[in-house]
Amino acid sequence: MSPTKSPAIRTAWVPATRLVGWVERFGLSHGTPVLTETDPLSALHITTPDGTSALLTPPWPVDGRPGRGDDALSRLTSLASQSRTVAVLLIRRGGYAVGICRDGKVIASKVGSRYVQSRTAAGGWSQQRFARRRANQADAMIEAVAGHAALLPADGVEYVLLGGDRTMASLLIDEPVLHRLAKLNQLEFMDVPDPKAKTLAEVAERVRSIRITVTDSVT
Repeated sequence: MSPTKSPAIRTAWVPATRLVGWVERFGLSHGTPVLTETDPLSALHITTPDGTSALLTPPWPVDGRPGRGDDALSRLTSLASQSRTVAVLLIRRGGYAVGICRDGKVIASKVGSRYVQSRTAAGGWSQQRFARRRANQADAMIEAVAGHAALLPADGVEYVLLGGDRTMASLLIDEPVLHRLAKLNQLEFMDVPDPKAKTLAEVAERVRSIRITVTDSVT
């Protein structure tokens, strides 16, 4: 008996302005789609005759502001089109990018680089000294980035999005100077490359897009 083949899964981010067109093309490729609205996230689950499916997840929680429209696709598009303000904190060993984003634009930001040594394969006392030095460098970087983030105009910010290195990002948001941001709801973590101004601009656009997870049929 041959092993069961796992379906291929892929993810894309589509802005609200292109969502209807994406669904139409999806239907042309896989057959007439059936859309099912899920609660409480107002996500859409799409199934097609050839077995391919897609889950469309809105960028924002409903938060008492559901999308409006006569059908599920219109409501999802309406929800994703709502203007929300997000504090984005991206950090990795080589650098950081922090900013305030709204409507796909970066409206305030600070981007820079800091050096944190890579891991070493050395052993003994040398390795321990290296580990302490590396930890001190990381701590200093996190503290400095938190200071930059604390100076961003936070009035009106509704959500926080962390990205980059998950451990460093978690330590960053826990810094005392960011206590106001730490109280806000966090959007889904983004695994991004070295944070730069370009990376921050891309995240500003992606954060307001619908996440589409497509699961191919198994033939």
